[in-house]
Amino acid sequence: MKEENILTDLVRRQARKYDTREAIAVAPCASAGTQAEAISWDGLAEKVENLALALESLGIQPRNMIASVAHNCPELIMIDFAAFRNRAVPVSIYATSSKEQISYIIRDAGARIIFTGDQHHYDSVRAIAGECPELYKIIVIEPTVRIDPDDHMSMYFGELLALGREANELSRAAVERRTAEAVPEDIATLVYTSGTTGEPKGAILPHSCFNAALPAHTRRLSYLTDADTSVCFLPLSHIFEKAWSYFCLMSGMHITVNRDPREIQDTLRLVRPTVLCAVPRFWEKVYAGIQSKLGRVSPFKRWLMGVAMKVGRRRNLDYVRCGRPVPFMLRIGYSFFYNQIFKPMQRVVGVDRGVIFPTAGAPLAPEITSYLLSCGIPIVIGYGLSETTATVSFYPHTNYEIASIGTVLDGVNVCISKDGEILVSGPTVMRGYYGRPDDSANAFTSDGKWFRTGDAGYFDEQGQLVLTERIKDLFKTSNGKYVAPQAVEGRLFTDPLFEQVALIGDQRKFVSALIVPSRELIQEFAAGMGISASDYRKLLQDPRINEWVESKIKALTAGLARHEQIKRFTLLAEPFTMEKGELTNTLKLRRRVILENYADTIEKMYS
Repeated sequence: MKEENILTDLVRRQARKYDTREAIAVAPCASAGTQAEAISWDGLAEKVENLALALESLGIQPRNMIASVAHNCPELIMIDFAAFRNRAVPVSIYATSSKEQISYIIRDAGARIIFTGDQHHYDSVRAIAGECPELYKIIVIEPTVRIDPDDHMSMYFGELLALGREANELSRAAVERRTAEAVPEDIATLVYTSGTTGEPKGAILPHSCFNAALPAHTRRLSYLTDADTSVCFLPLSHIFEKAWSYFCLMSGMHITVNRDPREIQDTLRLVRPTVLCAVPRFWEKVYAGIQSKLGRVSPFKRWLMGVAMKVGRRRNLDYVRCGRPVPFMLRIGYSFFYNQIFKPMQRVVGVDRGVIFPTAGAPLAPEITSYLLSCGIPIVIGYGLSETTATVSFYPHTNYEIASIGTVLDGVNVCISKDGEILVSGPTVMRGYYGRPDDSANAFTSDGKWFRTGDAGYFDEQGQLVLTERIKDLFKTSNGKYVAPQAVEGRLFTDPLFEQVALIGDQRKFVSALIVPSRELIQEFAAGMGISASDYRKLLQDPRINEWVESKIKALTAGLARHEQIKRFTLLAEPFTMEKGELTNTLKLRRRVILENYADTIEKMYS
């Protein structure tokens, strides 16, 4: 009997089960001037069907590539499932990508059609369309976008749906035939890596990857139900959010799409989700916000918070985390502090109904993880890559180690190489990189059995996986001592003063750092010291400011080896950005670019 793909006809199957129940909502977006809207399962299935028929009418064939570049919106989900019905391949491009990056991915994938979001995305694609020989159609999602008068290549998303509604029986039969003929070996999607070094590569994820990954999550997360609500916050071009959204739809969960990342706080307070995928930077900001507010309250309230944290830590870390029954008096004490302190604090963020908040993409300092868990925020640390269909491991429900990245997902195999590299095999591992046989071969061990993650780690005594460092980020000082920069940077992020940190030291005598501090906290300190703050750049050069920052660095890194400690630093007035190429689309540092952009500044620290 032929194995069916979970994703190919998922929306239609779920619509038969849930019919008029709400499937997807869109949060209101002030920046775009849009109101909240809702789509039922029936409505979602109808739009996916019309979109699938329209794609067939436009000449899309099985294995054709269909690109999209837009901020999060329900249409991106519809596009994926309409592509699956045609055995075509959706290719999501980050909304923050430059024209050059968009052009590169369209050409590399050989995309025939591209969906664009706002005016900026349309203008970008229009400017590079001539460079993409296989591209023949642009579909504009936002109806407010102005299509150029001389553009005969583009049409609006609404027009495309109308084309599907008017499709003839031949098109309907063709789509049904393609759906019936779909096999696990079909490519489900190409996920382009964020490219911390070199050009991004398209990881080939066949449907078989999702056929393995999605049921494995269902077994592991059996406590989640179709009564749960998720907010789609990370970009849908990110494998973490993409795969999680598929899992939510498969589980019948409600999804609220957040259009603008800058408005996530408003969305969370409005929706109060039970589940939310996030990267560590989100929780670092939550933690920094809590610490900043604590610095402004009365001594009595700070003392009370300290007592509450001790109770929360004992209950949540010593008992709940370990699967042990909570003593009666501790239950009473925690209930009081939860209702009086923790729940109001959670409500301000919008996470007071949390069941599980998966977090991955980069390391999060164990101190921050412990703090959030003590406050009753059910953060779950995990690890995965685009090439492994997201998840490799994550915290089990109980008996996990805070400093670990949890236990390996059912069906996934992990081993540690002689050099300490995490190696992965199993049905969720990619087929290779699209059109790159040499890169594909290099991504696996010489026998082709294990995918090389590029991350260093080990299994602890409890059999839980511990991530130590991105191997390519490791550097060696001129004294021959290795330094893991993310581990050092993570220590500084436990203080809200430090917003961005880039450690320097490869082939240098000592470690230095480029630091983007909190402007608000710097100016607060300056006001308290009577230091003039009219020119922020000059303020950052003031010796009293630097002495204050240095004292914090020394306190936070006191437990490190001498060769890991930061000897010199420079405070930067402007943050690292994607526009300057210093951050990837997933907000990881592009260290090579930072070294180039700040070469003169770095040399001054070593002069």
